[in-house]
Amino acid sequence: MTAVAVRGPEVLDEVVIFSLPDPDRALAGVRLLQEIRRPRNGPEFQRDANADVWKAAFLRPKADRMEYQLELHHEDGGYEVIPDPGNPLTAPGPFGHKSVLELPGYTSPAWLEEDAPAGDETPALITSRILRDRIPAIVWAPADTDPEEPLPLLVAHDGPEYAKFSALTHYLAVMVSRGRIPRCRAGLVGPVDRDNTYSASAAYSRAMAHEILPALDRLAPTRHGRSARIGMGASLGGLAMLVQHRRAPATFGGLFLQSGSFFRQRFDAHESGFARFRRISRFVGGVLTADDWAHPIPITMTCGAVEENLANNRAVRDALEAQGYDVYLFENRDAHNWVGWRDTFDPHLTDLLAKVWSA
Repeated sequence: MTAVAVRGPEVLDEVVIFSLPDPDRALAGVRLLQEIRRPRNGPEFQRDANADVWKAAFLRPKADRMEYQLELHHEDGGYEVIPDPGNPLTAPGPFGHKSVLELPGYTSPAWLEEDAPAGDETPALITSRILRDRIPAIVWAPADTDPEEPLPLLVAHDGPEYAKFSALTHYLAVMVSRGRIPRCRAGLVGPVDRDNTYSASAAYSRAMAHEILPALDRLAPTRHGRSARIGMGASLGGLAMLVQHRRAPATFGGLFLQSGSFFRQRFDAHESGFARFRRISRFVGGVLTADDWAHPIPITMTCGAVEENLANNRAVRDALEAQGYDVYLFENRDAHNWVGWRDTFDPHLTDLLAKVWSA
């Protein structure tokens, strides 16, 4: 394709115009890939014959950010997925970089630009006889921490990804340095067969209680008492943290749940093809129909305002509140992605950590 001057999306009052030059007419089609609304693979671009450019209009989302890619259909029949070459702003993720449209009003967190001692990371592999596997983990601690000093512990599902794509350890370093949260450690727990273990698996719950957390305690001496541990997770990882709390109430003193995959047929028929959908929906149904709960803890939830998970997150919030939980749901103007989750850490995770660990 001939190199030409290109431009990013054009933001109008009601729509966003995406464009891709094609002066050599090498493309048979172009499609926008996005997670704002269904169909996710769309809309299709239309060729502007006079300008040798493909264009698509997308209704301006009720969000401050939008991550997207372009799917190219070449004349030879091949397909290719790329970031938008006319937009230099991208966000990394497990499946590669995506282009980012930042709409008027968006600002990134101030803590991203703050300097703080990075802290120390200790990688580990936790052997699980229950899962017949080894779970990757990283223990983070503030700089110059005495290895024997008992500290509160933040346990994060998908923890290495949280550190890489959401700057979780930098956030913790800044907040500890500022004195906004107590000195603490983080146990960054990686997934094993994520779709299975994080989807209300009884085996994983046993492994967490009897193998993973004891191993983390050996690596990261933790203060005594339930309130010394807080669990966090996003998507299926958030679901798995709520499952852990309900099956082993003494595990955590607070939870930070982001865009939890709390699937129910009423809200999530589009997810019914997921292999563990029925197992998840049974667990969530039990949460929604319980009259009360003997062991409520503080729970902070976040969810993107344009996410399909928003309805089920609201339902879980309402059920937990009725059962006596100190629960709060913040609806962020973003979708289901690592940057959207990152952008809610402060003040929402900050407030939860300070409240639970200062009690």
